Amino acid sequence: MAEEICLFTKDALIIKPPKKSPASLRMLVLVFAMVCGVYICSVCLRQTNIHTSTKFINVEVNQRYCHDNDVDKSQTPYLHYPKPTSFSRAQCACNPVRLFTILSMQRSGSGWFETLLNSHTNVSSNGEIFSVKERRSNVSSIFSTLDRVYNLDWFTSASKNQCSAAVGFKWMLNQGLIEYHKEIAEYFNNKGVSVIFLFRRNLLRRMVSVLANSYDRYAKLLNGTHKSHVHSHEEADTLSRYKPVMNSTSLVMDLKLMEKMVLDALEHFSSTRHIVLYYEDLIKNRTKLVDVQEFLGLPQMELTSRQVKIHRGSLSDHIKNWDDITKILRGTTYESFLQTDYTN
Repeated sequence: MAEEICLFTKDALIIKPPKKSPASLRMLVLVFAMVCGVYICSVCLRQTNIHTSTKFINVEVNQRYCHDNDVDKSQTPYLHYPKPTSFSRAQCACNPVRLFTILSMQRSGSGWFETLLNSHTNVSSNGEIFSVKERRSNVSSIFSTLDRVYNLDWFTSASKNQCSAAVGFKWMLNQGLIEYHKEIAEYFNNKGVSVIFLFRRNLLRRMVSVLANSYDRYAKLLNGTHKSHVHSHEEADTLSRYKPVMNSTSLVMDLKLMEKMVLDALEHFSSTRHIVLYYEDLIKNRTKLVDVQEFLGLPQMELTSRQVKIHRGSLSDHIKNWDDITKILRGTTYESFLQTDYTN
């Protein structure tokens, strides 16, 4: 190492030793390197933590991105953002979807009611999907079918899946619904499914419709074709010409059984978010359809249907053994069924 030399006089030479030894300098360099290493490591760790936090924040934002702050918080459990496996909702991905089911009985006006719902541009009601026995053979089959419908992976002529605001179907009480009511009610509550009960007040009229429809399955009165629902008055008149003979002996018991089935359904699914509708009320008061749209959180629209009522007017015109039926029901709780309870 070079030494520093100081000259004070011409003849005197003083040699000044170095300020620090080589060992001390090496130690200083080592300490400096260690400090730098610790600093660099701490900076890297902070950057890693920042990136991790950013990822979590992004996930949270993505999950909440579709939620509308203006929506009533009590309605949040009933708003869904499905991610179908069979197609992309594209620009409609953030359109909230409400899930519903129509619980009813055959020949109670559910077909007509469903066409009304499907006339709304934002509703997909997919028909009587559990009429196929395999889909209701056990709870697993039922849940698998429900998952497909509510994930918008179920396609029918009524499907408007991409931008649906409400999606559902109609489910008859005798299609596994009562048999597995506990599991199904739990599913509805967990998934936020809204239930629309639709029944007929006049169960005698329902019986007439059931018997006439059963007869036409074999008779095929419309040019050899069976139709459960018609779109013209001419077709309706043709089908209404058949007058069934009702079993007067079992009539009261049959009415009681139907009544009990309705009451049981209302009890089994009372824990769900639901609305109760009656066919006669919808016929007489179309403002009931406004209540339905509000229940499903839909923008208000005029709902229409092409279906034409088959059995119009007095029941006496549609039951062959009317006098016997009148005698049986006089003085019972079902006597009011003999009267015309709507005019349309």
